Amino acid sequence: QVQLVESGGGLVQPGGSLRLSCAASGSIFSINVMGWYRQAPGKDREFVARITRAGGIYYGDSVKGRFTISRDNAKNTVYLQMNSLKPEDTAVYYCNVVSSASYWGNGTLVTVSS
Repeated sequence: QVQLVESGGGLVQPGGSLRLSCAASGSIFSINVMGWYRQAPGKDREFVARITRAGGIYYGDSVKGRFTISRDNAKNTVYLQMNSLKPEDTAVYYCNVVSSASYWGNGTLVTVSS
C-alpha cells in the first residue's frame, strides 16, 4: 500500500506563485516516475509535468516556462513550483507516482482568481 500526501494548494491572484508538494510513503520499493496532473471543472484530467528517477523532465505545453518540477529521492517527495499563474490554471492538482504500480493522490485545489 502506498500513500500520497499532497500539500500547497490554495487561492492565489493571477501572476502569483504556489509550490505544491507530494510525499509518498508505505510499501515503496523503488519509485520511477513522479508527476502531476490536473483537472479543471468540466474538463478531462490533463498532464502537467513528470520527472523520472534519473532526472528526465517533461512538461505539458500549457505550463512550459512557468512551472518547474523537482524531486527529492531520499524523501520520496516531488514538488511543483508554479509561477506566473493564470486563471486557467485553476484546477485540482493530482500527484502521480509510478513504482511497481501507478498511484494517485487525493488532489489539492489550486484557485487562481483576483
